[in-house]
Amino acid sequence: MFIKIVTILILTVIVGSLFSALLFLLKDKSGSDRTVKALTMRIGLSIFLFLALILAAHFGYIGHTL
Repeated sequence: MFIKIVTILILTVIVGSLFSALLFLLKDKSGSDRTVKALTMRIGLSIFLFLALILAAHFGYIGHTL
């Protein structure tokens, strides 16, 4: 159950980062790098989540139950 909660929280943060990048893209006219930072954080979190799920499956924390 812990893995599911953490996964949902990280996915929520990833979607929030995506929408904040969209907001920064639409609102910032000064050439700020906030959009790039938000998208970089989204990519980093996505890679982290992917690797964490692979490791959790490898060590048997998630997977099929018989």
